[in-house]
Amino acid sequence: METALTRLVGVRRPIVQTGMGWVAGPRLVSASANAGALGILASATMTLDRLREAVREVRSRTDEPFGVNLRADAGDAGDRVRIIIDEGVRVASFALAPSRELIAELKEAGVVVIPSIGARRHAEKVAAWGADAVIVQGGEGGGHTGEVATTVLLPQVVDAVDIPVVAAGGFHDGRGLVAALAFGAAGVAMGTRFLLTSDSTVPDTVKAAYLAATVKDVTVTTAVDGLPHRMLRTELVASLEKSGRTKALVQAVRRAAGFKKISGLSWAQMVRDGLAMKHGKDLSWSQVLLAANTPMLLRSAMVDGRTDLGVMASGQVAGLIEDLPSCAELVARIVAEAEETLGRLKEYG
Repeated sequence: METALTRLVGVRRPIVQTGMGWVAGPRLVSASANAGALGILASATMTLDRLREAVREVRSRTDEPFGVNLRADAGDAGDRVRIIIDEGVRVASFALAPSRELIAELKEAGVVVIPSIGARRHAEKVAAWGADAVIVQGGEGGGHTGEVATTVLLPQVVDAVDIPVVAAGGFHDGRGLVAALAFGAAGVAMGTRFLLTSDSTVPDTVKAAYLAATVKDVTVTTAVDGLPHRMLRTELVASLEKSGRTKALVQAVRRAAGFKKISGLSWAQMVRDGLAMKHGKDLSWSQVLLAANTPMLLRSAMVDGRTDLGVMASGQVAGLIEDLPSCAELVARIVAEAEETLGRLKEYG
């Protein structure tokens, strides 16, 4: 199944496993890559030394192309870009639009640049700056998300730019892949679906919570960090939504201290990163701190298995997922379903 995406990055299947903090580590990324998809390593929750180690670990597990995702607004983004270049990583993925300078530096080194965007104007901007492709996430997608549904946003972006567009938000099977291709996309990107595989290192108790969720159990809240964030509705989310500013600030400081210890960041760096994530929003200090240490809330669930203390970012599609295949089984199944769907559509020709 060859598309503009497979030709651009050298993978066998037009499927991307997105870079999810604490989830998209070497094991999942290498399994995705070996299955023929583009696995993307999440680096925002890693120190610089750990990032370099993780890249080398992925390479020891697979000979296939893979990518690294990073925050363009992080204070050490330049250092992370240099690691990507030094280690010969094929793709650089960004959670936010990278600067023109970062794109140029990566492209000069032969790295394919694929930012994730949530609006047509952002796609137009990064395309004009030289991005090689874009991942377009509709409102159904997990984590920080927008309000426009994939079925509305995707054709807007496809019509606006001349680079390959990868669709994200609401995809989990071969029917979705065919639908994305019909809209003009060059492939699909999936986070929640890859999180719920046997190759994912997420604790079984957390996977069980995802599998038990219905579509209505996936909500969007601004209580965590002041920005629209799609996740499973839990007692913690409800508590944050009900908390007053004083209580929220105390909770934020406590969690920030934990993330500071793990990440090695200073308080000044954490506050700076939190402010960078405001994006013009009027956030309280507790929200700024929560924005800076949201990775700690994710870690509690995705690493420690504490569904009562952590947040579980999730696409709405979690309500449709019922099993935990390996990445190889998942990708093979999606391709088979896509081919079956295409064959069925030919009957209407």
